[in-house]
Amino acid sequence: MVAEKIELIKEAIKARGSVVVAFSGGVDSTTLAALAFEALGEKAIAVTIDSPLFPRRQLETAVKTACEIGIEHKILPFSQLSLPYFSANTLNRCYFCKKALLETLLDFAEKAGYHVVLEGTNSSELQGEYRPGYRAVQEAGEKIFSPFMEFDVTKEQIREIASKLFLSAASRPSAACLATRFPYGQPITVESLQKVEKAEDFLFSLGFSQFRVRMHEYLARIEVIQEEFEDVLRKREKIVRHLKSLGFDYITLDLEGFRSGSMDEPYIREKEIIKR
Repeated sequence: MVAEKIELIKEAIKARGSVVVAFSGGVDSTTLAALAFEALGEKAIAVTIDSPLFPRRQLETAVKTACEIGIEHKILPFSQLSLPYFSANTLNRCYFCKKALLETLLDFAEKAGYHVVLEGTNSSELQGEYRPGYRAVQEAGEKIFSPFMEFDVTKEQIREIASKLFLSAASRPSAACLATRFPYGQPITVESLQKVEKAEDFLFSLGFSQFRVRMHEYLARIEVIQEEFEDVLRKREKIVRHLKSLGFDYITLDLEGFRSGSMDEPYIREKEIIKR
């Protein structure tokens, strides 16, 4: 099944002639970039958008991963904080962000002579979660191609493909832009983004594998996988001391543990209540 999808994706990419891969260095974009490079060689380029929402640690990972693949890699600077609907952190924040990012990539592709922009949304992402960003992908039409959606490739299958390609990203934890650490309506600033990034860098240095630091004004809500709860408690004094030095007044551990899209939960619950 996976082997067939690999060939279908490579054939579809090859048919585009030349491509720009939206590249974050995560497992989805890494797998897509590797397949694009196998299909098109030097006619494929990976492009990373460097913004205040993209942690420095992830940018370093993206650079190393592109080298691992062998694909040409370019970094484009861009700040979403200049977008009024984004910085105000409205419910459709991801839509305006994705639309601006795609426009930046499409502009680069047109000027550099590439035919299509590839992006790595997979079929698992649209099941149950609030994904306004994908609407921007759909609105872009044929200029944007999402192979994993086209061929119904799940996150689990992407990791399987990455393993078959011997990519280091195969077991890499899922990442998301720093804007997902803030509840809707709470303004996003450079200072708050830096605070969250420093807090997460510290947790990473302590050995935690999959986590988020959600920022509710001056409260830090830490999500880790449940297997690492005890480790948080063992290291709680270090964690509290460091996060308070960053400017947080209260440090909490979310008893539900790490889960993607936790900031969307109140919105999803409200929709379910209305349906009833």
